[in-house]
Amino acid sequence: MKFVDEARIEVIAGRGGDGCASFRREKFVPKGGPDGGDGGRGGDVIAVADRNVNTLVEYRYARRHRAQNGAPGRGSDRYGAAGADVVLRMPVGTMIYDEETGALLADLARDGQRVVLARGGAGGLGNLHFKSSTNRAPRQRTLGEPGEHRWLKLELKVLADVGLLGMPNAGKSTLIAAVSNARPKVAAYPFTTLHPHLGVVRLDAENSFVIADIPGLIEGAAEGAGLGHRFLRHLARTRLLLHVVDIAPLEAGRDPVADVRAIVAELKKYGGGLERKPRWLVLNKIDLIAPQERAAAIVRLRRRLRTRLPVFAVSAATGEGCRELMGAVFRFLNQAPKRGAARTAVAAT
Repeated sequence: MKFVDEARIEVIAGRGGDGCASFRREKFVPKGGPDGGDGGRGGDVIAVADRNVNTLVEYRYARRHRAQNGAPGRGSDRYGAAGADVVLRMPVGTMIYDEETGALLADLARDGQRVVLARGGAGGLGNLHFKSSTNRAPRQRTLGEPGEHRWLKLELKVLADVGLLGMPNAGKSTLIAAVSNARPKVAAYPFTTLHPHLGVVRLDAENSFVIADIPGLIEGAAEGAGLGHRFLRHLARTRLLLHVVDIAPLEAGRDPVADVRAIVAELKKYGGGLERKPRWLVLNKIDLIAPQERAAAIVRLRRRLRTRLPVFAVSAATGEGCRELMGAVFRFLNQAPKRGAARTAVAAT
């Protein structure tokens, strides 16, 4: 299924049914009086968070969603039926904005959460409501009210405890495949990851957490270079960022320190608090460095970065150091504030 994390839709609630102006006409019942019923309420457009839905692709192609109108009232005190609601099932983590005002209408952060996007109009009143001692034969009635009409912008932010970020070909996809049940595309060329992937890391039968991999960033992503940084929104709900760095880049002229600083600069440009999230450096591809040279290479890199961030050396290809890294992540998540609570700021590199 194609991954879509943005969509624009139109929602139109149902119009209320009109009230009825009618009089009772029955043999042997002279002057039966008014008996016009009320119109039915218009249907609502409702969004529901569903954990079984993973993408907004349905709303990329079906953009207009209209609820049913209420039925008009009828004689003999018969009220019109209410219009049927339209229920839109969306992925957990969907943000719904009013396109005209930019206001956030809903954040579907929990499975089963419901929110009314457009409320149906009230039904009109029949003439039986207007009878009185001085108005025995009212011919007044009211019309149904129109339903709400909105253009909405949908944005999906995946729900994960840990997020991976780094340059293209740093080994993020290989790492998430090595430690979780995710199976992203892995290849020896940049930008093999074109959309976010989620994986569940299981340390044992009872302990697990969710990890997310997003497409790689390059310098200038804020200006649209590469795939841009629009996928960074998927890291907004994470509690920890694992900054994957290729410690042994094969491309001529590539410098791991420059790569780290370029990613930090892009996080600052993006804003949204990502630059203040707890972040660890994961030095990947240590299997490409001779065993007797690894320790010295890691020390040199830390000195050049002048960082206080936690540093882990792993090989996603061979699995070396991955279990120790995931164990440390799990211990951190057990101690860190839960999603949505205040987060501890960590100094940027």
